[in-house]
Amino acid sequence: MTTTKSKLYSELLDLHVTFRQKLEEMESAAVLDVSGTGYTNHQADDATMVYDQTVNASTVRSVKQRLRQIEEALARYEAGTYGICENCGREIDIARLEAIPYTSLCLRCAETRDYRAGI
Repeated sequence: MTTTKSKLYSELLDLHVTFRQKLEEMESAAVLDVSGTGYTNHQADDATMVYDQTVNASTVRSVKQRLRQIEEALARYEAGTYGICENCGREIDIARLEAIPYTSLCLRCAETRDYRAGI
């Protein structure tokens, strides 16, 4: 199945709505308890609470980062540069865009970045 950039744009819009809702749900559910831990008689309870807060904060950061990537991809689409690698300027393969519609790098540049980062 051949996908077009307009179909990918529609998918990006859907992803934007989904991630915006996820973020709103997380924030309204108060998954980030800013009050910290109390000093109870149970150190294990405090440790569990700190662990849960860390996981929740990490999840919120990930959702915010993905939402930012989606918004940047939408902006690139509007600017007419969607599907063009930000690093080398080559066309990003449509299969890569189907897999990761918010990507800004072609496979070669992404692999080079990851290699340099030690990933």
